[in-house]
Amino acid sequence: MTAPVLFEVANGWGVATLNRGDALNALTLEMIRLLRPQLAVWAADPAIKAVMIEGAGDRAFCAGGDVVAIYHAIQEERRSGVASPLTRDFFFEEYQLNAAIAGFPKPYVALLHGITMGGGVGLSAGASHRIVGPGYLFAMPETGIGLFPDVGGGWYLPRLAAGFGDYLALTGARVGAGDAMALGLASDFVAAADWAAMRAALRACAWDGEPGVDIDRVLAPFRGAPPAGRLAVDPAAVAALFAETDFSALWARIQAGGDPLTEDLRQTLAGKSPTSLRVSHEQLKRGARMASIEEVLTMEYRLSQHSMAGHDFSEGVRALLVDKDKSPNWRPASVEMVSDNLVESFFAPTGARELTW
Repeated sequence: MTAPVLFEVANGWGVATLNRGDALNALTLEMIRLLRPQLAVWAADPAIKAVMIEGAGDRAFCAGGDVVAIYHAIQEERRSGVASPLTRDFFFEEYQLNAAIAGFPKPYVALLHGITMGGGVGLSAGASHRIVGPGYLFAMPETGIGLFPDVGGGWYLPRLAAGFGDYLALTGARVGAGDAMALGLASDFVAAADWAAMRAALRACAWDGEPGVDIDRVLAPFRGAPPAGRLAVDPAAVAALFAETDFSALWARIQAGGDPLTEDLRQTLAGKSPTSLRVSHEQLKRGARMASIEEVLTMEYRLSQHSMAGHDFSEGVRALLVDKDKSPNWRPASVEMVSDNLVESFFAPTGARELTW
């Protein structure tokens, strides 16, 4: 059986290839358990100058975590009454991996072709070089499945251009390479025609000094102008709307409509989990005040465990990815029915294992 992550050492590079192309390289616990120790080995090995991570196939870098497997684990847990380790271990170990990437002591180069969503963002957002190219498509679509933008989303999203972190978190909007470059989600754009040559040039890099400088030198002739963005929203309107930090006031402005942004948001957010909308907004508000990604990931682990125990995550995955009826039955059914106490309960300690550093 082919390994779900392939590792290679060549010319000073440690190369990790996500090897589930048929599944859009969706991240599994097995893959997490392969990646984290290998990164630790490469971090300590003086022969390794830098790390490169990419996805097999031409459709996706990584389309996210394997939430369907987690859904089935929850259903079995509820049927049998026996706790499933997957619902705890997946998020615990994934977030440890996210922190290791964000703090990696050497250049970490993510080649982001195709779909890069959810867990795939967690594997790349902390990279020193986030190179986008052919068919790049970013999204944090978790509010549509009753979850929240995790894998460090509470750290990265509030630090984007004004208001766009909240916009992307709540809507799950898909953005392309042009938007990613404008928002700071990506560091470099390389055109499709130059992608293979860029990749080969990186692998042949002559390590003459500081590895990060060497990588930048190799990338320089391949850097191109990104295409126009696909987000049809006015940045000034996004900044003005999401300057409102009180969710009730923000929601009232959205429901009142009267301009293209709020009219679009009113329609888009109507299909999202009301609980997820409120929790995600609060997550980003708290994350903006936190001092490190580790602090954010501790918070997000608590959110993950309360989400696993709740209703909307299972219902969202069922409706969108399992039965695919696209008709989730959210509980509570409206934003107005989501109490402050319910939101606060998601941020409470789990009472069991906590993610500490």
